[in-house]
Amino acid sequence: MDRSVERDDDADLQAQIEEIEALSSIYAEEWCVIDEAARVFCIRISDDAQQPKWTVCLQIILPPDYPSSAPPIYQINAGWLRGADRITLANSLEELYVENTGESILYLWVEKIREFLVEKSQSADGPEMGKTVTTEEEGHDCDEDGLPDYSALKLANQSAQLFSSASDDEELPLIKHGETITDRRSTFQPHLAAVVTPKQVQRVLNHLYENKKIASATHNIYAYRIYCEDKNSFLQDCEDDGETAAGGRLLHLLQILDVRNVLVVVSRWYGGILLGPDRFKHINNCARNILIQEGYADTSEEASKAGGKNRRPKGKKVK
Repeated sequence: MDRSVERDDDADLQAQIEEIEALSSIYAEEWCVIDEAARVFCIRISDDAQQPKWTVCLQIILPPDYPSSAPPIYQINAGWLRGADRITLANSLEELYVENTGESILYLWVEKIREFLVEKSQSADGPEMGKTVTTEEEGHDCDEDGLPDYSALKLANQSAQLFSSASDDEELPLIKHGETITDRRSTFQPHLAAVVTPKQVQRVLNHLYENKKIASATHNIYAYRIYCEDKNSFLQDCEDDGETAAGGRLLHLLQILDVRNVLVVVSRWYGGILLGPDRFKHINNCARNILIQEGYADTSEEASKAGGKNRRPKGKKVK
C-alpha cells in the first residue's frame, strides 16, 4: 500500500473517532451506537427537547474515506417525512456537504435537521401541541429495537455517488400510472418507469414529487432493480417512506418476478382507518398490476413465480 494512502486512512479514522466522541458528549442520550465495527450510528433529533412536535432519526454509516473524500451514508427515518419535505431536507444536507467537503460534517447535519424541524413546528401545517401525526405505523422512537435494518444503507454505499444527484442531462424516463385500489377510505396507486441508472431513479422520484397529489400522499413506497451486465449483478434498493417493511416487501416482489431495469412507486393516501396486513397486500397487488400492464410480468401466477432471467418488457399491441 502507498504510504500516503495509509496516512490518509489513519487521518480519516482519527477524525472519525474524535467526531464520534464529541457528538456522543454533546447529544448524550440522543446518540446511539448501532454497530461500532461497521461505523453505524444513529441520533434522535427533535424540534424541542421538552415538548417535541416533530422528531426524526438520522442513521449514518461512516465510510473509511470519510471525511477526506467521501460523505457519510445516511438515512432519515420518520413516518411523517415524505414528498417535498424529504427532498428539501436531503438537498440541504447535500449542500452542506459540498460547502464543507473534506471536513467533519455530522454536527452541521444534525443542527440543520433540527433547524428544519423547528421551522416546521412554527409553520401553519404543524400539529397542535400534544397531538401526533397518525398513520398506519407510528414508529417515531429511535431505540435500537425500532431501528430498520441498516443493510439498505450499506447497499446505498455502493451507489451513493451515482445516486446523490441527478444531472440535468440525464434523460427523464417515461412514467406510467396504474389503476387505483381503494379500501376503507385508503387509496393506493402505482407508478412505473423503465430505468437503467440510479440517476434516472432520482429524476423519476423528483418528477413524481412535483405532482402535488403524489407529494401529499401519506406514503410513497418504492423499489427498483437495475441489471449491471458487466458485473452480472443487480443494483437494487427500496424505500418504506414511513410504511414500515413495505419497501422490502415491494423489492421482494420484483425479485420473485425477476424483473429488471424498472422502478415501481406505490402511493398510499391514508383514509383514517387502520388496514393491518391488508395494506401490504394492496401495495403488492398495485405493483403486480402495473408490471403486468406494462409487460414486465405474465398474467399467469405460475409464470410470474417462475420468472425468467431474460425477462424484459414485452411489446404491446397498438389498439
